[in-house]
Amino acid sequence: MPSASTRAAATHASADTRLAPGTPGHRRMSLALFAAGLAAFTLLYSTQALLPAISADFGATASAASWTVSAATGALALCVLPLSALSERFGRRTLMTASLSVAVALALLVPLAPNLESLVVLRALQGAALAGLPASAMAYLAEEVRPKALIGAIGLFVAGNSIGGMSGRIVSGWVAQLWGWRAGLAAVGLLSLACAVAFRVLLPKARHFTPGTLNPKALARTVRTHLSDPLLMRLYAIGALFMTVFGAVYTVIGYRLVEAPFSLPQGVIGSIFLVYLVGTVSSAAAGKLVGRLGRRGALYLAVSTTAAGLLLSLADALPAVLAGLVLITAGFFAGHAVASSSVSRTAKTGRAQASALYQSAYYLGSSAGGTLGAVAFHAGGWAGTVLIGLVAVLGVVSITLYGTHSARVEARRIRPATA
Repeated sequence: MPSASTRAAATHASADTRLAPGTPGHRRMSLALFAAGLAAFTLLYSTQALLPAISADFGATASAASWTVSAATGALALCVLPLSALSERFGRRTLMTASLSVAVALALLVPLAPNLESLVVLRALQGAALAGLPASAMAYLAEEVRPKALIGAIGLFVAGNSIGGMSGRIVSGWVAQLWGWRAGLAAVGLLSLACAVAFRVLLPKARHFTPGTLNPKALARTVRTHLSDPLLMRLYAIGALFMTVFGAVYTVIGYRLVEAPFSLPQGVIGSIFLVYLVGTVSSAAAGKLVGRLGRRGALYLAVSTTAAGLLLSLADALPAVLAGLVLITAGFFAGHAVASSSVSRTAKTGRAQASALYQSAYYLGSSAGGTLGAVAFHAGGWAGTVLIGLVAVLGVVSITLYGTHSARVEARRIRPATA
């Protein structure tokens, strides 16, 4: 016969109306946010695989062309916090829909850019439009999904990011090889349009959202609270540093592979991004990693995998470079899923703002990584880009070690008080 505590737990679970794994609403939500994540990364990094072709067409250096990526991620980083405030007033679902709609509309204009400067401006506007999606998605999940299923749900959203990044680059690469980079970007726009429609049709209405007011003072107070939380600050820094590695590597890899000794064509370079499938698996498995190793243990594993991949990619043999990219991608997506889900669990109030600050740090890391990686490549070749990545990896290790030390000190402080 079940105990009183067991019956109470069962009653509480049955009273919880949030989405649970295995239910039709949870499946629709998962598919919808997977499609949103796919569209977001497809659009955000749509020019990355095409940078060598864009450089050749406009007569631009790698660092100049890299701004077509860095401008988008930088604008997203700057706009994600104010747009997250709008989601508190108008709803997560409404803002996510508006963000995707504007970003897709701009995607259909991007291929028409007459010069590099206008292309960079359009990409910045596109990044700003996409800023309403990531923080709102994290807040939607935190409100609508049961706590035990949160890491898995966020992992699936991140998995959509990885497949979007992969499919966008592959599609644009092969289309560009046949008809030019403008046609490649047009194909990406059409793919994202299909994802946006699927997202809107599938996403369940929010049942646990309570509208707030647009109060700048309250927003500033919430932001100050989050920025004064040591754990949140460490998570923000970890997200930024992981993305610095990723931005540097994937902004520059096309330039490396188009040169000797590889000399690969555009379509094949785009297909290299099939390694993103590894990121899909590692991000979706992040919840299990945390369950077995703890949050810090999972981060140590993710950062070690990333560092090993960076070192392996230094070889001038294509199989070694591919193996290095696999390890970098697996480590990055696992680390990102752990850090981003930890933000949602740590913030008890103002979750949209907490997630927005994480996204700001994350995409600022992407902008810094893309620009610094391209500059380092110009100065010292691929080894220069790898050095940028290793410095960022060392930063993640230092922050995680500090967190481990702080937790032990706190445990020793509490133990005598409770003895």
